[in-house]
Amino acid sequence: MRNTTEVLTSFETAVERYLAELNKLDMGSLHKKQSEEEWSIGQMYVHLIQSALFMHLHNIEQCLSSGDSTLNSGEEKTELGRQVFELGQFPPVPVKVPASPQYTPQPPESMGSLIDGLHEVVDRMRSMASVLHQASVNNKIRHPRLGALNAQEWFLLIEMHYRHHFLQLDRLKSNLEI
Repeated sequence: MRNTTEVLTSFETAVERYLAELNKLDMGSLHKKQSEEEWSIGQMYVHLIQSALFMHLHNIEQCLSSGDSTLNSGEEKTELGRQVFELGQFPPVPVKVPASPQYTPQPPESMGSLIDGLHEVVDRMRSMASVLHQASVNNKIRHPRLGALNAQEWFLLIEMHYRHHFLQLDRLKSNLEI
């Protein structure tokens, strides 16, 4: 597995690309959708920010607090989880999740909210990187599709997740001729 510094550097590079892409878009482009089943580019950005802040980073914090009763020390990754972490990336295919109020992100409120959100994720990743070594590899939180992950794996997952969504960003821009 890659070290924390490499993962953080790659993550920061990914966020720089997302920020550069935002500079080419306006709010109309961020809200434009190919169909009702598709997310807009703005919804994809909201998804990246919210999943990192409210799921991934939260789970790293839980893994760091060794007294947490929700830890799954005896559990392992699923087959998909093993594959993802062996490859160091998600398979290059869209992940389809049925639309639902719990999962479908809201459109962004403003360009500034996306920029601020991305910066907040970077700041939180940087502060996590400095304490990640304190987490036991046996402290794990279950991911719905990948199985039980420790703090280092959740950290890497954020970076892989951001890289994975470049495929969606490129597809959405192409479909919408942006």
